[in-house]
Amino acid sequence: MSFLDHLEELRWHLIRSVVAVVLVAIVAFLFKDFVFDKILFGPKERSFITYRFFCDVANFFGTTSNFCGGELPFRVQSRTVAGQFSAHMWTSILTGFILAFPYILHQFWSFISPGLYEKERATARGFIFVASFLFFLGVVFGYYLVTPLSINFLGNYSVSDQIHNDFDLSSYIGLLRASVLATGIMFELPIIIYFLTKVGIVTPKILAKNRKIALVIVLSIAAIITPPDIISQIIVSIPILLLYEVSIFISKLVTKAQMKKEAEYQSEIDLKDEQ
Repeated sequence: MSFLDHLEELRWHLIRSVVAVVLVAIVAFLFKDFVFDKILFGPKERSFITYRFFCDVANFFGTTSNFCGGELPFRVQSRTVAGQFSAHMWTSILTGFILAFPYILHQFWSFISPGLYEKERATARGFIFVASFLFFLGVVFGYYLVTPLSINFLGNYSVSDQIHNDFDLSSYIGLLRASVLATGIMFELPIIIYFLTKVGIVTPKILAKNRKIALVIVLSIAAIITPPDIISQIIVSIPILLLYEVSIFISKLVTKAQMKKEAEYQSEIDLKDEQ
C-alpha cells in the first residue's frame, strides 16, 4: 500500500472509532438521570461504598473519621447559562469514550496488525483484552478510590467557618474526569513498557536502575491527582508502583524472547555457513 492508501485506511479506522463513541454517547445522553444521579454524584453521598468502607475500618480500630457522619458540607451548582447542557454533552462523550475503549483498541490493532509478522500477531493476540482490562481497572480505581478521597478532603476543607463550599458543576465533573482518566491511562503502563521494549527504547536494566526516579515521578503524579494528604497519596502510589514492577517483569520476558529469537536466527546463519 502507498502512503496515501495507508492514510485512507487510517481515516476509516478513526471514523469507525468516532462513530462508536458517538453511538454510546447518545445512549448515555438519553440516560442522564442514571449517569448523573447514580454515577457522577454518587461520590458526594455518604452512602457511597468507599465512605462506608473507610468508616467501618475506622470503627473497627475505634477511631473517629470524617468518612462517617452526615452529608458532605458542600453543594454542586451551575453558574453559567449553558453550564448544565455543556456538562451533559461532555459527560456523555466521556462515557462514550470509556465504554467504547475496547472497540477503539480493536480499530487501532486492525490498522497495525497487517504490518506485523504472523508470530508477532500471535504473541500479541491478547493485546485488546489485556489493555482494555487494565484501562477499566484504572477507571474503577480512580472512581472508587481517588475521586472519593479527593471529594471528601476538599469538601470538608475550610479555612474559615464563614466560608461555605459551593462547587461549580464544571469543577466537580472536571475533578472526577481527571481522576478517572488519569488512573485509566496510568494503568496502561505495562502495555506501554511492552511496546517500548519491543522497539528497543527501554530495557529491564534501565527500568530497574531508574526505580528511584520512577518513585519520585509516581509520588508527583499521586500528589497531582489526589488531595494533599499523605495517606491518599500512599494509597494511590502503591498500585502504580506495583504496575511498575510488573512492567519490569514484562520487559524481562520480552527481552528474553528477543534474545532467544536472535540466537535461533544466528544458529541458522551459522548452519548455512557450515553447509
